[in-house]
Amino acid sequence: MQLYIGNKNYSSWSMRPWVLMREFGIDFDEVMLRFDGFEATSRFKQAIARISPVAKVPVLVDGEFTVWDTLAIAEYLAEKFPDRALWPRDMQARARARSLCAEMHSGFGGLRSACPQNIEASLPEVGAKVLAEQATARADLARLDAMWTDALNTSGGPFLFGAYSVADAYFAPVVGRMRTYALPVSAPVDAYLGRVWASPGVAAWVKEALAERDFLDFEEPYRKK
Repeated sequence: MQLYIGNKNYSSWSMRPWVLMREFGIDFDEVMLRFDGFEATSRFKQAIARISPVAKVPVLVDGEFTVWDTLAIAEYLAEKFPDRALWPRDMQARARARSLCAEMHSGFGGLRSACPQNIEASLPEVGAKVLAEQATARADLARLDAMWTDALNTSGGPFLFGAYSVADAYFAPVVGRMRTYALPVSAPVDAYLGRVWASPGVAAWVKEALAERDFLDFEEPYRKK
């Protein structure tokens, strides 16, 4: 299989399936398409448009078959490798994990927009300003803290549904945002963030993101080179 991704430092959507596959030992070849812009004429858009009808990353290619949505990729991998238990084995826990991932997939626009992924950066002053000025970002952060607290209390940890699952990989980019922008969370959630950041798949992604050293002005609303 091949997984098409964007820059590791910036591409939160790419991070999810890459981390998931690394964490569960699923072999794949990485194809990184460097971001140079998102206009139809950019090299990135022209390259990914040849792979995916929506011209976005990530894209999973398995032989002649292509999957181009992060949740769809997770479901495809879970069915292809049922022995790996990518989702919780318990039916109700599995449904709850899917609910949390779907909520992340379609929501939290205020926080994601105000605090874009930037693994290499440290922007605590930006995080404080965002929370002081943007009610939607504050509401998103409160919801994340509440949902993670509830999941951890129900499962007993150490991850959201006990053992590492799609849900933890799916929230890995948000964990990165918490660190970049020093967003305050409760003590149990902060401990969970540390466990996610130290997990093998996430640690491998972060190491490679830091090694990129590829500063992109259009991905840097708060800094200039």
